[in-house]
Amino acid sequence: MTGLGDILGGLFTDYTLRTVALGSAGLGFVAGMLGAFAVLRRQSLLGDAVSHAALPGIVLAFLLTGSKAPLVLIIGAALAGWVGSLLIMLIVRTTRIKMDTALGLILSVFFGLGMVLMSIVQRSAGAGQAGLQTYLFGQAAAMVGDDLVTMASLGGVVICTLALLWKEFKLLSFDPAFAGALGLPVRVLDVTLTTLLVVAVVIGLQTVGVVLMSALIVAPAVAARQWTDRLGTLVLLAGFFGALGGLAGAVISSSVTHLPTGPTIILVVTALTVFSLLFAPRRGLVAARLHRWNQRRDLRTDRVLADLYRLAAQHSDPARAPHSADVLQAMSDRAGVRRSLAELAQRGLATIQADGRWLLTSDGVIAGRELVDEPSGSGRSGS
Repeated sequence: MTGLGDILGGLFTDYTLRTVALGSAGLGFVAGMLGAFAVLRRQSLLGDAVSHAALPGIVLAFLLTGSKAPLVLIIGAALAGWVGSLLIMLIVRTTRIKMDTALGLILSVFFGLGMVLMSIVQRSAGAGQAGLQTYLFGQAAAMVGDDLVTMASLGGVVICTLALLWKEFKLLSFDPAFAGALGLPVRVLDVTLTTLLVVAVVIGLQTVGVVLMSALIVAPAVAARQWTDRLGTLVLLAGFFGALGGLAGAVISSSVTHLPTGPTIILVVTALTVFSLLFAPRRGLVAARLHRWNQRRDLRTDRVLADLYRLAAQHSDPARAPHSADVLQAMSDRAGVRRSLAELAQRGLATIQADGRWLLTSDGVIAGRELVDEPSGSGRSGS
């Protein structure tokens, strides 16, 4: 185990750690941004299908060229992933098969084909040195400067295209029918956005691998969705979560012996997602629970205020008619009456007298009258 200071210092002095950390952060940023659109379009499994469909492309590229150069394998993965995504869209548009079924079908068929081709390669002479199995779960530690340049170049193309077609992609994600009515080439835009997702997937195969790449696309977007309702903020926040997960995963894996980088990255982005699901201020489970608790507390307090007003309204001056908490407890037959009275006191709607009885303030009389829906001055005379 290495100290935190040594690890952070290694980001500037250790070439391998710096390369892996920068590549993982860049990959997370691009994947998170594209994943936001996939989640909004309810195509979260598309990244999974594309990543699995890329496997036969990687193996075929090696069989045809005999090269393990990252660019060659990436091109093969991109072509296979692109063909797989086009087949998914073709199946959905020309048959009655739904999107989730088409995704599962293409995913399993292409991945099965890739595993068959990989077994053939592994039985071939000299193929033991191919190392193609590393693309199943990724091998970020093997990343070098050329890989980083390739990833940065392709990622830059993705981000620039996303920026240039921002308005079109925004309309496509929320209302494709309206986009078509405006004359936009919906199918071309759909294919373009899918192609960008394919590029984001294939540049991450060496780092995260075929099996785990879909999590890096979906998890940051799901985490970001808990914090905002604005598309621009969502995309940037998803990119930030993805980059943070990639950077933190690379740093953590470097500090623990034999801890693989790809799975560590996925665990970090999963932790970010769980944290967002729990503690996001508007959509988080904890925030929702607190909101419901506050609503129930306010409802109990309002009921006690209404009861106290009904008692006071039996007198000529409700602001001069104190009553005990025991009477209110007997009226409501509910727990927490004294806590509700204390809450009313904090709001300035009631005060406690020296004898322990509770008296409505002038504001409390007005608020109580509104709760019981009685017009001003309708108090009944009494003792």
